[in-house]
Amino acid sequence: MNIFLKELKANRKALIIWSVCMALLVLSGMGKFTAYAAGGTSNEVFDKLPNTMKVLLGLNGFEVTKISGFFAFLFPYIEITAAIHAALLGSSIIAKEERDKTTEFLIAKPVSRYTIITSKLLAALVNVIILNLVSLLSSLVIVPTFNTGEDITGEILTLHLIMFLVQLIFLSLGTLLATCLRKPKGSGAIATDIIIIGYIISKVTDLVDYLNILNIFSPFKYFDLQKAVYGNEISIPITLLCLAMIAAFATFTYYFYQRRDMNV
Repeated sequence: MNIFLKELKANRKALIIWSVCMALLVLSGMGKFTAYAAGGTSNEVFDKLPNTMKVLLGLNGFEVTKISGFFAFLFPYIEITAAIHAALLGSSIIAKEERDKTTEFLIAKPVSRYTIITSKLLAALVNVIILNLVSLLSSLVIVPTFNTGEDITGEILTLHLIMFLVQLIFLSLGTLLATCLRKPKGSGAIATDIIIIGYIISKVTDLVDYLNILNIFSPFKYFDLQKAVYGNEISIPITLLCLAMIAAFATFTYYFYQRRDMNV
């Protein structure tokens, strides 16, 4: 419990900063909706854009002059921000003991490595949940101030559930990298690179259909956002796949942490 509380306290300032940034991202993003919807002609302009440009901008498949389409257009930017936070948190919460030269002090405590890693993972999970809730509550409060038509509460809840699964994937991946790499300090950069590559893959496969097999390497493409937006649907098989990945990453995190030679 002491390690869990210590980790929560250690990450408190960073969590506040990330939470403020997340709320500002939602606010600034939704602030552009008025300009997109003004005059009712914006969608005609977007329709004339080349398909490549629409894909790169995230406009394909969504009518951004409507609140539902615009929030779906904004959501990937919220999602990738949350994913980066989760990956960096997962890697740093494991690697910081070796980085800060406090490994010997931690290991010398009368607790097992299993207890140490469990406490750290629980603290990281709490941080991820809080950031997701901040994004969710910000969306539920801010979006209605710009919404003069349809209620998209269901869409917001569905998208944030998807985001939570993506956060957990990258959180567990970050912890795994930090435990299995010889130099854990570099795990954060590697995790961030994986996120960026995954996002690039999601754009490339939107442009080139025959490369859709690559979507397996991009959690950003695991769920069909159009079904989530217009039907509030989440694929059960894909959800189970995500949970299996999270469980596998977490299991290997425990495995490598138990056998790791700590640098003091």
